[in-house]
Amino acid sequence: MKPSKTSKAWMQEHLNDPYVKMAQKDGYRARAAYKLLEIDERDQLIRPGMLVVDLGAAPGSWSQVVAKRLNGQGRVIALDILPMTGIAGVEFIQGDFREESVLKTLENSMQGKQADLVISDMAPNISGISVVDQAGAAYLTELALLFCQDWLKPGGNFLVKVFIGSGYEEIVSTMRTMFTKTVTRKPKASRDRSSEVYLLGINKKD
Repeated sequence: MKPSKTSKAWMQEHLNDPYVKMAQKDGYRARAAYKLLEIDERDQLIRPGMLVVDLGAAPGSWSQVVAKRLNGQGRVIALDILPMTGIAGVEFIQGDFREESVLKTLENSMQGKQADLVISDMAPNISGISVVDQAGAAYLTELALLFCQDWLKPGGNFLVKVFIGSGYEEIVSTMRTMFTKTVTRKPKASRDRSSEVYLLGINKKD
């Protein structure tokens, strides 16, 4: 089957993307690493000694960033429905975050401790139908927030990718009730035409 004009254009853009080239040079698995790096430079989220949970981790670039910044001091637990090649210093669980049994496995791996930081770059499989995709993304964010209610410690932070559209205001409103401060971040590596932004909940309320 011949590639479509759209897929050819995407591949061309991807190959010429400076962040793709930087990721290859710096050894990151995806350009998304630079989104987390920029946010962390600004907000100082990752510190040695932390327990960090990375939801929707594959292919692993965010886990790579966290593991480097923890520098062997602390734990990273990563979860994704897709397989992920191992990363030194990262514990990986493969499974669907929407399933109770997978959530229980994640909770058990935390050994009774609450996370200092939860990060989520999760996105649903894109159907191309914006209403469906928006609802799927919002649902994943709601699940991540429910997880944070029980498993993010008071004073902890939560960083999540969201898409501006249906459900966005409700997510912001919920985060404002849970955290002392909720801010929006749009890192340079996030493409301008994308409706994705990152919401950062700072200092979970007790």
